[in-house]
Amino acid sequence: MASDHVALPGACRTLFVTGTDTGVGKTLVSATVLHALARHHRRVVGMKPVASGLVPHAGTPGGWASEDVLQLRAASTLAVAPELDNPVALPDPLSPHLAARRAGRRVTVADLLAPARSLQAQADALVVEGAGGWRVPVNDDELLSDLARALAAPVLLVVGLRLGCLNHAMLTAEAIRADGLELAGWVGNVVDPHMACLVENLDTLRQRLPAPCWGVLPWQAGLPEPPALAARLDLAPFLH
Repeated sequence: MASDHVALPGACRTLFVTGTDTGVGKTLVSATVLHALARHHRRVVGMKPVASGLVPHAGTPGGWASEDVLQLRAASTLAVAPELDNPVALPDPLSPHLAARRAGRRVTVADLLAPARSLQAQADALVVEGAGGWRVPVNDDELLSDLARALAAPVLLVVGLRLGCLNHAMLTAEAIRADGLELAGWVGNVVDPHMACLVENLDTLRQRLPAPCWGVLPWQAGLPEPPALAARLDLAPFLH
């Protein structure tokens, strides 16, 4: 249940969620963060600026929607127009610049920034979920990380816990900070239930990453339940 806290106008808390790779659980973590934020703010909303890969969905104009976007909407307390929480929806499950090229369009950071600003004006807290990893192109000249830079948003890194995650996590953290942004924290998500030395890898990440761990999400054998997982996250570093 949300508290009686009401954010001051223009004081929207904005968080950009990125990952060490594609398929590491950014949407699960973003939805979980939204549920956690709803305990402190009345109007929380998720945004997927670019969604590549759509599924049939009768409740969406045009009959197609991104599964990621649907999960974010389910976790949000503020309902907004589709052109705001998902301004660019592309049919093919490819990198945004390639999916846009196949769709015969060009996506720019400006196309994504205006809807984000509109959401900031309406919400107490905004969670913006990226696509793939940090250095994902949206066109031949711009990266999705340029949107995070334009928003000057602190970044939450989702680390897919599997072999190779240490290198991916440390390189991504370096890139985020090199872009002049704050790495607000990281969340570990177990994507390989048989990962060797899980505890030892987590200890290494805690030692090496220059940001606090907000929590670790366990392997999800069935459908994930973000409301139940919200208790596993500690958002104190972001809220204070």
